[in-house]
Amino acid sequence: MARSKKVEEAKVSFPKATEKDFEVIVAPVITEKTMSLMQDLNKVTVKVLPTANKTEVKLAFERIFQVKVTDVKISNVRSKVTTRGTRYTGSISGYKKAVVTVAEGEAIDLFKE
Repeated sequence: MARSKKVEEAKVSFPKATEKDFEVIVAPVITEKTMSLMQDLNKVTVKVLPTANKTEVKLAFERIFQVKVTDVKISNVRSKVTTRGTRYTGSISGYKKAVVTVAEGEAIDLFKE
């Protein structure tokens, strides 16, 4: 008699998010380009701490959103000088952003109602 093996899907369990995880991810970056990346390529763009590295961002993202992350790309967005009115100059502060690729078949709902 042949025994039938039960093939179960390996459900990935992630540890609970810590306070540090919520500090690493600051805010989502919402533009037309990032929204098209999210819909077409399953990539999410977020602002992160200036001291964060790829490993910290990946672990924080997996713990908070409970999804599998396949790739993280980090870049520094430079500050920009702008004019306020005709007389005063100001600046838009720079920040560090991360583009996180989520595994196929998984999705993140950033805009929960």
